Amino acid sequence: MNIKEKLLLIQKISGVTQEEMAHKLGVTFASLNRWINEKSKPRAKMLEKIERMYMEYSGQTRVSDAEIETKKKDILIVQKAHPDVIREIISNPDVKDQFYLSLTYNTNRIEGSSLTEGETAEILFENAALKNKSLAEQLEAKNHQAALIYLFEHISHGEINEQFILKLHSILLNAVRSDAGTYRKHSVRILGTDVPTANFLKIPDLIKQLILDINKNETDIFTQIAATHARFEQIHPFGDGNGRIGRLLMHAMALKRNFPPMVIYQSKKIIYKNRLYSAQMNNDLLPLAGLICDATLEGYRILERKW
Repeated sequence: MNIKEKLLLIQKISGVTQEEMAHKLGVTFASLNRWINEKSKPRAKMLEKIERMYMEYSGQTRVSDAEIETKKKDILIVQKAHPDVIREIISNPDVKDQFYLSLTYNTNRIEGSSLTEGETAEILFENAALKNKSLAEQLEAKNHQAALIYLFEHISHGEINEQFILKLHSILLNAVRSDAGTYRKHSVRILGTDVPTANFLKIPDLIKQLILDINKNETDIFTQIAATHARFEQIHPFGDGNGRIGRLLMHAMALKRNFPPMVIYQSKKIIYKNRLYSAQMNNDLLPLAGLICDATLEGYRILERKW
């Protein structure tokens, strides 16, 4: 893969404009444009920088154990300044709305939605009906917001149990699918991977066991979330919406332990998918746990109005 191909792939994965990519690389737009159009070549140090960025966005960079442990310690320090995260979210409408927007936009984009962040905001906060976008995409945005509203209200006093999971799914797929709120009754494959999914007859028992593990008071919550998220996605209990429900469960687990919802940006989609695959197929949880740490810190940025 040459430099032009790597730069275009970085832009596609990250969703940034060429101007934004030039800023990230510390060069002018004109220089970047010349490289993409193959009118000139970057110097050696810039080639190294582009390679590092390519490795990061393609999910090939492995974070060391020491780096992840440092992130965990940083999170625990930040946590002390936020003694009651769910109350802080609910009592601050601007913070709550930013979580609605960021979580809804990014989770749906990860699943292939074409809505921009601005269009998502119009749908969520202005009840806009966009003529140039499908009704299904707009319903999914509103439904995800409704699922978050339910989650925020439920999690301060309710349990993470099977009824909670089925309720989230019924809200998320309301008026989108006729099987909303029920487990699948057929075999499925996860598109684009060779990850085996559960026999549909075993789903209720597998979910019951998973719930027991979700509610364990593990010392390392980040690895616990990585492990249970990987298992939920591999069980793949629903006909549709498994990725979004899985990430909603991550938020619920985090809030139960007084951490903020985890913001996985759509620009991290390939990294997220690759690390999830590694956790499922190789039981390699560390990279996914590292991504969850990053997503937690992004949640704190919203709490602290640094968006």
